Amino acid sequence: MTTITYFQNDTLKLDLDLFVPENASKTKLPLMIYVHGGGFSGGERESGHSLCKYLANNGFASATITYTLYAKGKNFGCDGALPNKIKSFQFAANDLWLATSYFIKNSEKHNIDVDKIFISGSSAGAEAVLHAAFWDFKTMNLYAKNALPKDFRYAGLVSGAGAIMDLNMITKKNIIPMLFFHGSADTVVPFGTAAHHLCKTNSSNWLMLFGSNSIYNHALSLDGSTSLYTYCGGGHEYSGTLFEKDQFYILNFLNDVLIGKKVQNHTVFKTGKKADKANPYGFCE
Repeated sequence: MTTITYFQNDTLKLDLDLFVPENASKTKLPLMIYVHGGGFSGGERESGHSLCKYLANNGFASATITYTLYAKGKNFGCDGALPNKIKSFQFAANDLWLATSYFIKNSEKHNIDVDKIFISGSSAGAEAVLHAAFWDFKTMNLYAKNALPKDFRYAGLVSGAGAIMDLNMITKKNIIPMLFFHGSADTVVPFGTAAHHLCKTNSSNWLMLFGSNSIYNHALSLDGSTSLYTYCGGGHEYSGTLFEKDQFYILNFLNDVLIGKKVQNHTVFKTGKKADKANPYGFCE
């Protein structure tokens, strides 16, 4: 493992931990960048070490990043300020873009294949990943000196209990391979389409989000390559499951993408848990 400062200015210093295969190869490596969870107010990049070590042992470069925790000290609940919530998404996505730019600029140094950069995240990290993949870079970029290559696209993404603000951002033109996993009864980040934290419509921090099931079905409508792993009756505690164990599901996804294999599948796991409300999903019966 090597710790690297991927961005620094007068007020901000951002580091990442990079893991690479032990046996050096002349072939450029595919790269996974991981973004930790924590509600944009906490969490540590070390939570991604298990995934990064696993991927490095299987031929991938992998990095887990520190990013701006914009919600730290702010009210992220239903009675908070909505602009702060959206800014939290934006700052995290921008830091992911900064890390991506670092690897593109230093691809020779780290032996990275810039056409094979994947991104992944858990909970808040998954929301950062989804918006980094599909937000318009010119519109949402916060750092004047940061410039991703024109028409840059990630090779694919893995989202653990994540959501996106607008399905319309994902189009036939910009869709990429995506793997999702999520508890069907998540009350923090919706599995389907619902308000963040299930806030009431009169809440100051009310924001509709499209979760894993909704994005998965949207991707199918666009004939995209996508997989969904549903933990029936499970809550937000499943946001890190495939990053922490059963990591071979992620490895299989990455390898399928690298060989150009198109996948469209939904795998349902029975957890023995019952949702607080009647489950609206027939596949969980």
